[in-house]
Amino acid sequence: MGLKMMFFVFGLVGLMMIGGKGEDDDNKHKEYSAIYNFGDSNSDTGTFSAAFAMVFPPNGQNFPGKFPTRNCDGRLIIDFISEELKMPYLSAYLDSIGSNFSYGANFAAGGSSIQKTGFSPINFGLQISQFIQFKSRTMALYNETSHTRVDASFKSRLPKSINFSNALYTIDIGQNDLSFGFMSSDRKSLRSTIPDILSQFSLGLQELFNEGARFFWIHNTGPIGCLARKNMMKKVTYEELDSAGCRKNENEIAEEFNKQLKDIVFELRKNLTNAIFIYVDVYSAKYELIKNARKQGFVNPKKLCCGSRSVRYFDCGRKKIKNGEEEYYKCKDASKYISWDGVHYSEAANKWLSTLILNGSFSHPPLPIWMLASQSPLGY
Repeated sequence: MGLKMMFFVFGLVGLMMIGGKGEDDDNKHKEYSAIYNFGDSNSDTGTFSAAFAMVFPPNGQNFPGKFPTRNCDGRLIIDFISEELKMPYLSAYLDSIGSNFSYGANFAAGGSSIQKTGFSPINFGLQISQFIQFKSRTMALYNETSHTRVDASFKSRLPKSINFSNALYTIDIGQNDLSFGFMSSDRKSLRSTIPDILSQFSLGLQELFNEGARFFWIHNTGPIGCLARKNMMKKVTYEELDSAGCRKNENEIAEEFNKQLKDIVFELRKNLTNAIFIYVDVYSAKYELIKNARKQGFVNPKKLCCGSRSVRYFDCGRKKIKNGEEEYYKCKDASKYISWDGVHYSEAANKWLSTLILNGSFSHPPLPIWMLASQSPLGY
């Protein structure tokens, strides 16, 4: 079968997956041993709150039975990935309270970037180092079980399989490299740094490959110029906005970053032929949602749910006095908003996006996320 025809067939399969997997599908694909996630606040399920500062309500108001650990009213895309693969939600590697690593771990941290920036000391390279330590200690514990008694409840919280090569590696990082660049340099200078940023990213993926990773699900960066908080930072002219009301300059840089990221992924695919690299065009999915917000039942995408428009910085969790009582600055119905806090997406938006991207419709090649483990790396 030719490559183009193969992509076409996979595309048809992906489109049929929008409604979810059928019973027959469950019997035709191999299951992943675990999920290991790397990224920033878009997929952080508790690292920032464990390492730096608590995440306060109303964050997490719709998340089932947990203290708030996510910058969202509920679930993130990584949570929907776990649900799609019938796995528990990922615990943050740095969260020592109640964590369960039986189906993987999450190394993503709010503020993280590929390079070292001023947002967070936890960058992509450090996350990979944490993963290597996690892997090493996990395997050592399993090797000890034949000689010593290990508490059963403790063992149950470790990965059910130490086959790290059969795990799914999900990655969503790079937005903060660009966001910090917009704050600290001009567009030309920022654009010139993209090759170095992505060179570090490529080295990180190769390091994961050397540790046994074989199934990679890689998100590109979203349309930064469409973030609600971005559009509140300073006034812009009509000419600076596109037809969707997004800032052209920021989006052009994001598009250039994604173009070079795609080239990096394709190069790795060519050089590391016994691994599968899926490039996921999250940018296009998010832009489609923003452009068609009202048609999809959402309010104006420039509006945010949690926080006030009276300040330019991130302030979800800020309170006001109304009728003598404290209440949060937040909307009544978060499910109508794309933007939760001006920077992060709401659960409703994340769910909408997950429906699009998990079935492979925005991926290259167009494979549903649950189908990767069944593919031969040399033939996908």
